[in-house]
Formats: sequence, C-alpha cells, structure tokens
Amino acid sequence: MIKIGMMVGERYEVLEKIGTGGMSDVYKGKDHKLNRFIAIKVLEQEFSENVNFVSKFRVEAQAAAGLMHPNIVNVYDVGEEEGMYYIVMELVEGITLKKYIEKKARLSVKEAISIAIQVSMGIEAAHNNHIIHRDIKPQNIIISKEGKVKVTDFGIAKAATSNTITSNVMGSVHYTSPEQARGGYSDERSDVYSLGITLFEMLTGRVPFNGETTVAIAIKHIQEELPSPREFVPEIPNSVEQIVIKCTQKSPDRRYQSMGELIEDLKMSLINPESDFVVMNDPDEEAGTRMITDSDMEQIKRQSGKYDSDDSLRLRRDVYDEYGDEEAYEDEIYEDEDSYNEKYDNKMEKITTILAVVAGVLICCSIIFLIGKIFGVFSLGKKETPNNPDEDTAQTTVLADVDMIEVAGKNVEEIKKSLVAMGLNPEVNYIESEAYEAGIVISADVSAGAKVSPGSTIKLTVSSGTDGKEVPDTANLSYEDALNRIEQAGFKVNKKEVYSSEVAKDYVVSQNPEAGSKAPSGSVITVKVSMGQEDTKVRVPNVIGLTQTDATNALTEAGLTLGAVTEEFSTQIEADRVCYQSVAVGSYVEKNTAIDIRMSKGSEPKTYSYSGSITSPSIEEGPNYKAGLSVHVTVKGTDGIVLLDTETSKFPISVNSGNLKCSSGTVTLEYKYTTESTTVTNEAGETVTVPGEEKTETVTRSVVFAEE
Repeated sequence: MIKIGMMVGERYEVLEKIGTGGMSDVYKGKDHKLNRFIAIKVLEQEFSENVNFVSKFRVEAQAAAGLMHPNIVNVYDVGEEEGMYYIVMELVEGITLKKYIEKKARLSVKEAISIAIQVSMGIEAAHNNHIIHRDIKPQNIIISKEGKVKVTDFGIAKAATSNTITSNVMGSVHYTSPEQARGGYSDERSDVYSLGITLFEMLTGRVPFNGETTVAIAIKHIQEELPSPREFVPEIPNSVEQIVIKCTQKSPDRRYQSMGELIEDLKMSLINPESDFVVMNDPDEEAGTRMITDSDMEQIKRQSGKYDSDDSLRLRRDVYDEYGDEEAYEDEIYEDEDSYNEKYDNKMEKITTILAVVAGVLICCSIIFLIGKIFGVFSLGKKETPNNPDEDTAQTTVLADVDMIEVAGKNVEEIKKSLVAMGLNPEVNYIESEAYEAGIVISADVSAGAKVSPGSTIKLTVSSGTDGKEVPDTANLSYEDALNRIEQAGFKVNKKEVYSSEVAKDYVVSQNPEAGSKAPSGSVITVKVSMGQEDTKVRVPNVIGLTQTDATNALTEAGLTLGAVTEEFSTQIEADRVCYQSVAVGSYVEKNTAIDIRMSKGSEPKTYSYSGSITSPSIEEGPNYKAGLSVHVTVKGTDGIVLLDTETSKFPISVNSGNLKCSSGTVTLEYKYTTESTTVTNEAGETVTVPGEEKTETVTRSVVFAEE
C-alpha cells in the first residue's frame, strides 16, 4: 500500500499523486540518491495479484527502459516491493497536447507540423527498437515548459517480433487505426495512422470521426473516408492536407511505410507548403495481377526462341538441381519449338485461371469476415472505461462473453485471480461452515459453464470456517481510520477509489465483505473510497467563425447543445459565420448547457446624407451663362439614384437628402444660350445681319456625401 511520504526502493520518496490511469496510479516523487524529482507509476493493488497484469506491466517497463531519446519520456528504474510493482520515470512538467489544443482551439500550421516532427522522431526511435506504441493520441504527448515535445505511456506497447500478439489491442477509439479496430494485425504503420489523426486534430481543433458509442466510432474508422482538414480550415496548405490523407489511409500499404518517410515530407511542407510532393502509394496498381496481353506473350515466345536446346536443358537442369526431380524435368525438354509454345500457352492459361480463382476466394472471405465483424458475428469488442475520464480512452476490441468456471471447493484467492483475469469482478460473502474449510468457495451466483459478459459482478459465497473473525464496520470512516480498524482486526485492505456525490472525499463508500460477517483471519477486505463528486463540467469550445452546422457539431461533441440563434451585423466575421457565443471560450459549464450564438450578416451597410446649396455656374465653369437663364439641375449618386431633378433660373438651390447608399455623386447644370448676332457682307456687297445661334452648355461638379 503506497502512502504519501513513504520511501520506495529505499531511495524514492512519494510526494503527491499526480494522475490515475486504467491500471496504475502516478505519483510525483524525489530520488534522494540523485537528488532529482521523478514520476513513479504504481500498479494498482487489485491488479498486482493478477499474473497477466503483472506480466504486461513488466513488459511495459522492459520495453520503455530500452528507449533513450529526447522526444520520449525516459524510464529510470523498475522494481517490486512487498507485492507492489512500480516504474520510475522522468518527470516532465508541462501540459498534454490534448489540453494545449483545447486551450488554443486549434494550432497554426507551422506549430502543428513542428510538434508532429518531434513526435515522429520519438516514435521512430521506438520503431527502430522494434517497439510499437499502439496508443498515439494527444493525451499521450506532453509539451514541457521548455517547449520540448515528448511521447509518453508505452503502457500497451509490445515488442514487434514475429510473434506479435494481435488480439485485444487497446487504444483510444478516436485515434485507433482500422486494423486495430478490427482486432487485426497492427504494426508501425498503425502508429502512422494514429499520428495522422492527431495531426488532423491539431490543425482543425476536432477529431475526424465521432459517434454515440465506441463501436460506432470504430466502424467509422473502418468504413468512412476521412474528411479533408481543409473542409474545416481552408487555409491549410495543399502538402499538409496530402500528408494527413496519406497517414490515414485505410490500408496500411497506402500509408507512409516508416516514420522516416513521414518526417521527410513534414520537413518539406515547412519549406514548400503549397508544393505537390506527397506521393500516394497505390499497391494495387504497382503490384497488382495483370492479364498477359497477346503482345506480351509474343515477346515471351521471342525471348524463349533465343535459347537453343542446350540452353533450355541447362536451365531446366538448374531447376532439377534445386528440386531434385530429374524425370519430371526431362519431360519439359522440347525438341520442337512449336510443341513447346503450344504447351507453354496451355500452362500459362491454367496458371492464370488458378490464380484468378484463388484471388476471388480470398476476396470473398475477406468481405465476409469484415461484414461479420461490423455486425457482431465475430466479436468486435466491448467498451472499457478508464479510471481517468480526462484521458478519453476505451478498449476498442470488443470482448466476447466468457464461460463461467467451476468455483466450488477451491481457494477463494485463486478463484478471485482467475475471475479478474477473465474480466469479471468478484465479490465475496463469508458464512460459517463446518463442511468447508476457511477460505474455500462454497458456491457462486452464476453456474459453471454459463455465458457471462466481461465486467459482470460474480458473488462468491465463501466459508469462514468455524472460528472466523467478525469484519469491522467502516461506514462513515475516513480511509485512514478504516485502514487502521481493518488491520487491527487481523485483515488486509484493498482500496478502490470511486466517485460519489453522497460521501465526502477520502471517506468509505462501501465495503466487501459486509460489516458483521465473519471471515478468516488475513482475508482481504475491499473498501471503496470516495473521490468526491465527479466533475461533470465540460469545456466550452470556440465556435466563432464556424458555420452554424459546424458550430452545432462542435457543441455536440463537447457535450453541449445549441441554444438560440440570432443574426447581427459584424465587421470582423464574414457573413453566415458565428460572430458571438453566449459563454466564453474555455469556460467550464455543466453538460447539455445551451449555448446561444449569433450569425454574422456581414458588415453593416453604411448610409450617407447630402445637405448642400447649389450655386449657378461660375464664369470659369460656364462663360456663356448669364443670370436669369433657365438651368436644368440634376443631382445624382454614383449608384444612379437621382436626388434632385428640376428646372430653375434662381440660385442657390438647397438640397437635403439622407439614407443614401453611396458616398458621392455628381451635380449637373445644363442651360441654353444664344450667341450674339453678327454683321457680314454678302457676295453682292450688301451688309447683312446674321442672328445668333441657340446652343446648350453643360457644367458637371463632383460632390461628396457625409457618412450618417
């Protein structure tokens, strides 16, 4: 039992609890030998008694201890003390990438690529040591206070040997690869897929696939095409989009085949973001079976004709030497070329037919197997919720029902270990019995051979013998008081932490066996200790700038609902995008809280007014104008709207117009005048007076309207 302040391994002081995982707790500690702070991961007591869990814990330590890289959380030590298994690791002060994304809504392209490169380098180091992470996700990536990116939690990593276990692969469903979701073989390219999903989230602030259940999301990874990140953030460069798409191909053969290839393209995207350098793999096109054409066959025949009989014999002797069937290959020596070509054609036809049939059978089997998994004919798995709700992890391979084992007459501790290994939760009820020795199981509430769903509770009735001790009552006690009372009564304690809205933190919620029952001395009493009320509040995402559909999806994914939707003008946000949300980004509110939004109508149109006095044409404007002439006055905006259209001989004229849609206009003054008469001498020598002509003159002025 680990306690704050205790020494582990005679050198590590436990300072405080800093995290809880699916099967272990993490504490901050101090290494007094090297005088440095460290992290201590301790396997929970209920799993320490299980051989399978202990074995997995040791594999984790051994795998991670061999990794030394600046982008990986280093493992310093591993040990066991009085049945408690622990790993000592590097303590990284910082923030998880998940929380960093939530804090910034989404990352810039350069920042996302920079983080992806560092993560890739860490994973590449693991792959070079034949270790696959299998659980790459933002929660397992830490950004230190110095800005260093480190990959952590190799809790489900396994050595990538020829005997790699492919069943019961665990991981976070939002980031799991299709092959992991199917429970199939996973390798280094599975980490490439998960990193691609992580890069998608960094760039867009959201995961590509979501659903109501774990299985629904897993099926989307298997069936649905990944949406383009540019659908959510149009400014993402072409090369970055192609990198994400290549990482997240359904078929591993179409992805990057190594982290080195991915790192090379990521670095290139920083230099030439809009270049088209990402090469998509198409194994079907590169290595697919092709039908031999007539021209191909003719070429084969021509090539075969180049060899004489001795060459043919020598080549076939080579085959004979390898396979040792001389008589069979003597029959293959053809003296006549035509007979050889005829038999060659027949053999090629038979081989092609056989290959086509085999390929068809394999394809049909694959389709049937996939459909069976999707619809539950072959078990796809069962969701397993971790202790830490912040990690959003789940077991993505569905566990099949198990057959209940025979328990009567067997030792209760052995039965408990067996049931835990099967994924079941044993509960013990002791009764006095003369027929059974103390600690022997009398019966269970489930018959042997019955099908039981993983996670089910199995109630065991166990003999306390005839001299069992009374189990003390720990109700309403703090855990420390309960621990002392149980140990003083001669029992051992198994602590299990649970959320409770009724019992204060660090106080006992319940116990098993029940108080007042009798149990053999030294038996394990499980006490459930309250962690307080579960924090059900969720973080409000940033929906500013999103369409109403995307905003609704973002709120739904965060566990919130869309409230009232109104419209308003905005100078900052383009039309048909969210320009306001009723709760600030990053705030924490209760689940299903309604968030009101306002949709932008774009910039509010400005209006103008014109108030002026129009004077008669000046001498410079109209040298032929004379006072008293009738003038046609027109005032018109640049949008064609006429503000004034009148005929007058009296100036000035007042104009007063408002609510104009344009900022300027023109004033036009048009008038007619008569030129002066002239005296001329005609051809006959007579003096003649020529009357003046009537002409039209136009004066144009520009005017500026005032903004209202």
